[in-house]
Amino acid sequence: MLTKAPELLRQTLSMNGDVEKLAERYRYVRNCVVVGRGFYYSTAFEIALKIKELTYTLAEPYSSADFLHGPVSLIEPAFPVIVVAPAGLLMPELQPFVRQLRNMDAELLCVSNDPVLLDMGRTKFPFPPVPEWLSPLLAIVPGQLFALFLASARDFDPDRPRGLAKVTETL
Repeated sequence: MLTKAPELLRQTLSMNGDVEKLAERYRYVRNCVVVGRGFYYSTAFEIALKIKELTYTLAEPYSSADFLHGPVSLIEPAFPVIVVAPAGLLMPELQPFVRQLRNMDAELLCVSNDPVLLDMGRTKFPFPPVPEWLSPLLAIVPGQLFALFLASARDFDPDRPRGLAKVTETL
């Protein structure tokens, strides 16, 4: 299956045009959270970091379990929550979590290859079905594209984020 990864990444990258159109909707968002669990906890951190770096949006990453212990109080109608939840072992836990956010009128942006979870989101970032161990490789792509196109929608240069250097010296 790993040998198919380049083709699967090409398929995922082919959503460029769709993500660019979707990013325009979020042009004025100043705060959001990115939620992942298990394999996708680190993916949530990476997506949040790219959004911060390229768009200057306060994007905070959480695990779904930690989010329910306080930060869930941030949710109000239209508050953006990016949920990274591909099909896999934790899906039975994540679907009720996403339903709860939906019932709170959160603005759900779903990164998944699970059709049921994608249907719960207002904004859908699908990618091809793959084994769970391979899905973090694909799940990061829509988040990175979203950060890129959100930066462009705000007329920021994603190749020159303010305050960041391409090389960091450590002494």
